[in-house]
Amino acid sequence: MKTVIIKYNAGNIQSVLFALNRIGIEAIVTDSPEDIISADKVIFPGVGEASTAMQYLQSRQLDQLIISLKQPVLGICLGMQLMCKHSEENNTNCLGIFDTPVAKFSNENTALKIPQIGWNQIVDLKTALFKGVSENAYMYFVHGYYAGLSEHTIAKASYGLLYSAALHKDNFYGVQFHPEKSATIGEQIIQNFIQL
Repeated sequence: MKTVIIKYNAGNIQSVLFALNRIGIEAIVTDSPEDIISADKVIFPGVGEASTAMQYLQSRQLDQLIISLKQPVLGICLGMQLMCKHSEENNTNCLGIFDTPVAKFSNENTALKIPQIGWNQIVDLKTALFKGVSENAYMYFVHGYYAGLSEHTIAKASYGLLYSAALHKDNFYGVQFHPEKSATIGEQIIQNFIQL
């Protein structure tokens, strides 16, 4: 099986690679269209800023390539947000795979630190992505923006409001949390994705 991590100007690629290695998966990190198209599984990671990430993808025609993929694709953190239609982060039009806008957490509630950094529970888990994962499992999050709830929501988290912790449409999956930093439960989710 060929597993590809899309290479672009976003962080956390190395930690995703390590997490895959821990479950016995050798992945290649590439921005080569041929490699991405021929992969069995594609991971679209990301820690960074939406507008510069989209500019990078567009400059290499990776935006259209990602939208056209037919194999299972997993977006992580910024990767998931870029799969949505629009982000408030620098007013960025994104890939539009999920018809869901991405908004900035409000800091009106002064008890909440923005960005959210740390462990938070996920609930209302749906699809085989969460096979063997219990309700209220703790996952590791780092984000100042969130995707609202929609018909594509397959897991929820709460941080001042309920939002999408994971999204799914057709062959596209997205998780707001970092499975690669979420210990054994995160590894289970990565394993589930590989087995889809």
